[in-house]
Amino acid sequence: MKLALVGDIGGTNARFALWKNQQLQSVQVLATADHASPEEAISLYLSGLGLAPGSIGSVCLSVAGPVSGDEFKFTNNHWRLSRTAFCKTLQVEQLLLVNDFSAMALGMTRLQPGEFRVVCEGTPEPLRPAVVIGPGTGLGVGTLLDLGEGRFAALPGEGGHVDLPLSSPRETQLWQHIHNEIGHVSAETALSGGGLPRVYRAICAVDGHEPTLDTPEAITAAGLAGDPIALEVLEQFCCWLGRVAGNNVLTTGGRGGVYIVGGVIPRFADFFLESGFARSFADKGCMSDYFKGIPVWLVTAPYSGLVGAGVALDQSIPT
Repeated sequence: MKLALVGDIGGTNARFALWKNQQLQSVQVLATADHASPEEAISLYLSGLGLAPGSIGSVCLSVAGPVSGDEFKFTNNHWRLSRTAFCKTLQVEQLLLVNDFSAMALGMTRLQPGEFRVVCEGTPEPLRPAVVIGPGTGLGVGTLLDLGEGRFAALPGEGGHVDLPLSSPRETQLWQHIHNEIGHVSAETALSGGGLPRVYRAICAVDGHEPTLDTPEAITAAGLAGDPIALEVLEQFCCWLGRVAGNNVLTTGGRGGVYIVGGVIPRFADFFLESGFARSFADKGCMSDYFKGIPVWLVTAPYSGLVGAGVALDQSIPT
């Protein structure tokens, strides 16, 4: 039986692994900027394992963006993919493309103890949707459905591009500055790695400060060190994430819980747990009581998207 390969391709990095017995093997991370195409990156990955084209039978790639048709253009990097050309080049029998947050959602079904932290205590309601949301290069949102008998479905969507919610005059001021800078203000505009500097510049502009920090890393470090402006950026980030996550719970009936994923929040996890996230999450006026008992988890597992691609691949093969 030929090997199976899974990939999780983001804006900056592409993660690849072999998938065997519902486990990842030989995980490797490659920078997308270093390679002209996914075929080139996968060929390099396989050659490093001593595997020739034709040794892989099935591939599942988790990709950012809507998936349909033969052609796919990655939204956060320069890569393009033709299903037909991909299979021919790598001599692959089956290629499955899944939305990155559909894969991430499926990855939540394989979380192990120690791979998450509790943000809000609660008990997930059986067979109810769960929300998966994650700030990273962009803002991904997915919905996980428990179908029973160990099978799951993930609903693809582009929920990171909904409008940024506003709940105070202060937030309206910040929104106005961002709107003046870029036009339409989506949730992803603020809730992503690139969103941290954008929110920082808005706060500086509104309050008359000269900005001195220009990277997410610098802002995070300054905030954790006690810089008051950077601290406000992190707090505002957490509150906006809470509102967006809460909106998704109301829209999907997501009483199966909320998973916070992505690369941004783990950089200031302890701050996040003490932030206004939980308050903003449930601050929905007459619907605030709806959120009682809904659990929220901060996921720290390193390769959930890859695992989810493996789950998607397994579920696509008839048994």
